[in-house]
Amino acid sequence: MNAESKQKQYQQALTSITALLDGESDKIAMMASVCAILSEKFDTFFWTGFYRMIEGTLVVGPYQGTPGCLRITPDRGVCGVAVSQRKTMIVDDVAKFPGHIACDARSRSEIVVPVMNAAGEWIAVLDVDSEQVAAFDEVDEEWLEKIVEAVFA
Repeated sequence: MNAESKQKQYQQALTSITALLDGESDKIAMMASVCAILSEKFDTFFWTGFYRMIEGTLVVGPYQGTPGCLRITPDRGVCGVAVSQRKTMIVDDVAKFPGHIACDARSRSEIVVPVMNAAGEWIAVLDVDSEQVAAFDEVDEEWLEKIVEAVFA
């Protein structure tokens, strides 16, 4: 998919998400809706979900896909690096990522976006996996960050 068509899909997803969640304040409902819309829009998204920050541990939240890891400590895997560095992580080949947690062996690439409230406090991370190597790029990073900010900030 070229960058222009991917941006259009993200714009449509963002429009759908913000319309659906207008006035909603329950974070679980918001996360579930974001996962459903993103999974529906993007064929390359094998696993789309949130790991909620609960008492310093990432705990699986709403997601679309095969069963995920239940708990991830912030010092492990791509999700943990995103937490410790407080930035979006794109991994082109998870097999080459030191400390990658293989929740499903079919996952080949991953993007993890920090989710914080307006005060900068942790809510969760948005984790998206693909069965394709190098499935994510700067367009995904830009738009997933926009979606997270529109919904949770």
